[in-house]
This record gives sequence, structure tokens and C-alpha cells, in this order.
Amino acid sequence: MNEFELKYGCNPNQKPAKIFMADGSDLPLKILSGRPGYINFLDALNSWQLVKELKTILHMPAAASFKHVSPTSAAVGLPLSKELKKACFVEDVKGLDESPLACAYARARGTDRMSSFGDWVALSDVCDAVTAKLVKREVSDGIIAPGYTEEALEILKKKRNGSYNIVEIDENYIPEVQEKKQVFGITFEHGRNNFVIDENLLKNIGTENKELPESAVRDLIISLITLKYTQSNSVCYAYDGQAIGVGAGQQSRIHCTRLAGQKADTWFLRQSPKVLDLPFKKKIGRPERDNVIDSYINQNEEDVCAEGNWQKYFTEQPAPFTREEQRAYLDTKRDVALGSDAFFPFEDNIERAYKSGVKYIAEPGGSIRDDAVIETCNRYGIVMAFTGMRLFHH
Repeated sequence: MNEFELKYGCNPNQKPAKIFMADGSDLPLKILSGRPGYINFLDALNSWQLVKELKTILHMPAAASFKHVSPTSAAVGLPLSKELKKACFVEDVKGLDESPLACAYARARGTDRMSSFGDWVALSDVCDAVTAKLVKREVSDGIIAPGYTEEALEILKKKRNGSYNIVEIDENYIPEVQEKKQVFGITFEHGRNNFVIDENLLKNIGTENKELPESAVRDLIISLITLKYTQSNSVCYAYDGQAIGVGAGQQSRIHCTRLAGQKADTWFLRQSPKVLDLPFKKKIGRPERDNVIDSYINQNEEDVCAEGNWQKYFTEQPAPFTREEQRAYLDTKRDVALGSDAFFPFEDNIERAYKSGVKYIAEPGGSIRDDAVIETCNRYGIVMAFTGMRLFHH
């Protein structure tokens, strides 16, 4: 198959639409179920590159959750703590600890559950039955992987009444060196971003603190590879083998840092005893529970603890999670890694990052204010590596 007709492009009025190989060769993928759309394939191909690179560099199974051509999270297959299992709604899953791929997916899908609603899933390895069972019970548009076990494929084909989008990618496919795309009838061409992100990128440390443990190296690599496939401007917080906050597509870098930092804070707070012990009614579904938890933590439009509201969700009225309580809990969390796809122009980014537990930073450097940024890092004991490489993605 050298082309695949799509229902429409980005929007229903953009017809006709298709994906195809310009040289007439076969597509490096197979559609095993469903009919993926234009944006589905953008998510699929970007997310596949991300998890493939994580697996290549870190030698661990990896998974990513994508929405609108940016990752909500990416993770490698480390075991989950009891608290993280409960926060990710996977404490009931049998065989989870025996499947590193399922652990990676549980982490990626559980990081920013609000943003991951209706996501696209990418797996670095052949999808097994445990992972398929996790995917099946989440609201998702589709999945891409280099293969599926017979049992996993049978499970996924039952999702969405048999219409779930399942794509198999040729893991040995290597694209052309030059990439092309059209905008307003004009063709753009540039070389693919084949820049390798590994531990060698983190050796130029400009701060007084130069101690970079292996866990921090791993998390900085996860952060930077995630940024490589995130719409710019972007920053990414990472911790314990996963991206925990991605601030994609912001025009201001401090806005990226704030947005991603808030997501990282929410991820930590979801694992706090006060959130894990919320007395939910049994009938509350997973998506609604996500919304309620987000409102409880971030004090959004609806006060879920208020009289007349709490009765809809809880068996008893919970006490509010005050800002002071949240701050006290977050102050116990350190050793967070932060990557940036371009240099930090002002110290405010470091100040905000520190509030979310950041101790390790990787950024390109090259700002006329690098000295001021380094000085702020030194004040907080933060390690900052200058990568010398920008990672814009559009």
C-alpha cells in the first residue's frame, strides 16, 4: 500500500486528503483496525519517533501519550510505587509489575490525565496483553506500535465497538534525510533533525554544583527527547523516568515554565494522601474522576467541596486542599529535571522551576543573560548543563 485515503484533512472541509509515499514506494505502516485521520497520523508518526529514540538511548521500553501533535507525557518502563499506581488508576491491574511496557504506558497515560483524554498512544515495543488491557479502558483515539501479540490485538480490536485505530509501524523504516512540506503553496525543505540526545550532551556544566547522578541524566534525556517532538516554545519537567509536565506551544518561555510547572505540581499532588483518600462514589467514572481531582487540586471553576456539589461526587464532604497544605507537600519534592528547547532569557524561569522541585536543568545556553541565569541556579544549588543545541519543532 503506497497511499491511504483519509476521511478529511485537519478539518472536515479540507478534502480530499491522503497520506502517501512521494517516490511511489509502500507506506512503512499497516492499518490493522479503524480508519485513522490526518491528525491521528501526525500524532502517530511524531509519537513513534519519540518512543523509538527513548528506547534506543535508554535501552528501556517506552510509551508516549500524544494530543494535537505534542506529547502530554512520555515514560520508560520503571516500576510504579503504590501511590503512583493509585494515582494512575492501575492499582487493580494484574501482571503490571511483570510488563515494563505496561508500566511505561501507565506512567505516560497517568501523568496528565486531563490532557490525555482522547489521546494517541505510542509504544516502543510489541504490545502485550497487559498493556492492551490498560489501553482498552481509557478514552483514546488510536495506537501505534511495531507489533502486537495475538491476544493484545484481539483485546484492542474490541475497543470502540471495533473501530479503534490500530497502526503497526515498520521499526526498521528509515526516512529520507531531507524533509519537505508545503505552506500556502510554497514548499519548505530542510534536513531531518537526526541530532542524537544522550549523556554526552550533558557534560558542559556551567554551575557550581556539577553533581549529576545517573537518575538525573536519565530524566534530562527523557525531557530533551520529549521536547524534540513537542511544538515549540516548550519546556519539560521530568522525574523518576517520565515527563511530568510539558508546556507546549507557548510564545513566552516563562509561560512554558509556568504551565509545565503547574502540570508537574498537579502530578505530585495527585499522589498526596489527601487526594488518594478522596471518598469518591463508586459510580463515578474515570474521566469524571479526573475532572474532579483536577478541580480539587487547582480550585477551578467548580468548587467540588462546596455544599450542593460534593454530594454529586463523594460519599462525604472532603476538606479543601488549601494552598498552604499543597505548598508544604510540594516542598518535600526535589530532584526534578527540567529541559528547555531554547535558552532561558531571564532568571524568572529558574525561580519558577525551583518552586516545582527542579534540581537539574539542561538548556542550549547562548543568551546574553546566561551569567544571571547561572547565578540564580547557584543560589538554589541547581545543576545546569548547556547542551549547545536548540530543539525547536514545528
